[in-house]
Amino acid sequence: MNKKALIAMSGGVDSSVAAFLMKEYGYSCMGVTMKLYDNDTIGESVGKTCCSLDDIEDARSVAFHLGIPYHVFNFKDEFQEKVIQKFIKTYENGGTPNPCIDCNRYLKFEKLFQRAGELGCDSVVTGHYASVEYSEKLGRYLLKKGADSGKDQSYVLYTLTQKQLMHTVFPLGKYNKSEIRKIAEENGFINSDKKDSQDICFVPNGDYASFIEKHTGKKYPNGKFKTIGGETIGEHRGIIRYTIGQRKGLGISYSEPLYVYKKDLDKNEVILSSNKELFTKEVTANDINLISTDEITEPVRIKARTRYNMKEQPATAFQLDENTIKVVFDEPQRAVAAGQALVLYDGDYVLGGGTII
Repeated sequence: MNKKALIAMSGGVDSSVAAFLMKEYGYSCMGVTMKLYDNDTIGESVGKTCCSLDDIEDARSVAFHLGIPYHVFNFKDEFQEKVIQKFIKTYENGGTPNPCIDCNRYLKFEKLFQRAGELGCDSVVTGHYASVEYSEKLGRYLLKKGADSGKDQSYVLYTLTQKQLMHTVFPLGKYNKSEIRKIAEENGFINSDKKDSQDICFVPNGDYASFIEKHTGKKYPNGKFKTIGGETIGEHRGIIRYTIGQRKGLGISYSEPLYVYKKDLDKNEVILSSNKELFTKEVTANDINLISTDEITEPVRIKARTRYNMKEQPATAFQLDENTIKVVFDEPQRAVAAGQALVLYDGDYVLGGGTII
């Protein structure tokens, strides 16, 4: 009997080609789209985001084209609790969230993973640019960066456990994006030239502060802008509207360029500094998940990222306790923000990661 694969189909070109490739590899495939929200929930009436009605129809069209069964699973309640509410609370607590990591963690590789087992599927398949390998030497499954360095998505997958990696396939890991579009075009997929969706699917216009205010019904009060030296230099428009390292949109004039340095929640103040104050060498993260090892027993040389769109930087990693790691970078890193992910790399492989505190 052929192995069964559940393909997470977002309606985009990547997951569509992932389905095609798995069928080519001889798997019995089932396409599914996770219904995560209604368009009116995010203030959009047309399909400008992933998981919209337009995307569902695109996914359905590709599944029909491939001759595989297709279903839509309603995960709106889980998405609201695990992703949207956490997104809001992180901003309210002064952090900068990464909802794509939470969506992967709690929806694709927890809720969908569970559903795949109930349906008798051997593997969960997504269109991420990454690869899963098994190391006989380590006796562990490893997460490897995608071959296309410009599209590599290993950073947002660091939460994957050994059990999940064992039953996960990323068929796009060895391909470049241009090759994926060519495969889609050659096979007549309706979405072969479809643009990639943006990161925060439920905030399609990028105005996350207005989304939070609409969603919570709260108005976040104005407060003081202060310099790192304590000088009051203006008024901010609500503390959730600012992220560490931000310069644009502050609406103040000063003798030198100023950036968001930190946020004082107790005083409702946004502290500003010059660019040089934004750099730090030490970063600590909790809620960790290690992939290539059970624990870091001694200081280890690695490379690390503190945000998605950055090149890994050389550093030394220490495990402080079972749930906390610290990284000391060789060179200071700019605008490290609590709530983002600290992801550790050993060459092309993800050692593990955690949430920056």
